Amino acid sequence: MQIYFAPLQGITDAPFRQIHAAHFSGICKYFTPFISPTQNYNLTNHEIAEVDPWKNRGFHLVPQIIASRPELFLWAASQLADMGYTEVNLNMGCPSGTVTAKGKGAGLLTSLTGLERFLDEVYARTPIRVSIKTRLGWQNPDEFPDLLTRLNTYPVSELIIHARTRVQFYKGQTAPEAVLSLLPSCKMPVVYNGDLFTPGQCQAFAKAHPEIQTVMIGRGLAANPALARTVLENVPLQPGEMRTYHDALYGAYRQLFPPNAVLGRMRELGKHLACCFEDATKLLKKIRKATSLSAYENYTAELFEHPLRPDPGFIPEP
Repeated sequence: MQIYFAPLQGITDAPFRQIHAAHFSGICKYFTPFISPTQNYNLTNHEIAEVDPWKNRGFHLVPQIIASRPELFLWAASQLADMGYTEVNLNMGCPSGTVTAKGKGAGLLTSLTGLERFLDEVYARTPIRVSIKTRLGWQNPDEFPDLLTRLNTYPVSELIIHARTRVQFYKGQTAPEAVLSLLPSCKMPVVYNGDLFTPGQCQAFAKAHPEIQTVMIGRGLAANPALARTVLENVPLQPGEMRTYHDALYGAYRQLFPPNAVLGRMRELGKHLACCFEDATKLLKKIRKATSLSAYENYTAELFEHPLRPDPGFIPEP
């Protein structure tokens, strides 16, 4: 099995990727949170920094692009090819209302005819390999067979499938059977994504579905940074290395960002890390509501005194 680290807005930025890769093994590819070229064919300074090859050395990074117009996607892909990248990922899965209202992300799934026009131009002119991350459809998993039939006509380098529809966002049950039942008809490599939160869940999935060679994991890896290593090398997370990893991230962010930005980033990450520890519900709430770095430091110091859960990973909210 291969494991990809899914992009998570506000978490998996360039400093995070560097530190994670330095501390933990097992990740075959990291993906950037999406970059969105403007109507004036520009990227923000933050987006440029995110894909700077020097800041992403030492591991395999795939930039993800979100766009509603093929010419904008192609411009961004060309810029990335000039930087030395050999693959980009088209985001057709983001369910955010502000994104889909602009016809981006999962908004591309509202009209398969419009999607075909988009992909016709992209694959006719792209200077670089293009993979796709998609959902099963907009409203219902029954939309997926028609979507796959159309995608099969393009040279998609990989198809990453989040096994939910857009209307589900990240709630409710995934529908892995919708993916698995159509694997024989897929003409491109398939990557499965959706609700693999702990090493045990990943190992059970791999055993039950050996036909799936690659999975993409986001929240599970944000919670348990050793998840891929545990699955592939049978080396579980240790309490001490969790603190070392956390402190490395915290120190890097304190050098790069002002205190309020550091607090926001660490609270977002902390609510994931806390899932790995026993009896951490109250501390999780305190971490999420911390109003100062000193308060955050106190809560996390207390958190790291708790024992790890037997199968540590992300715990979704009810």
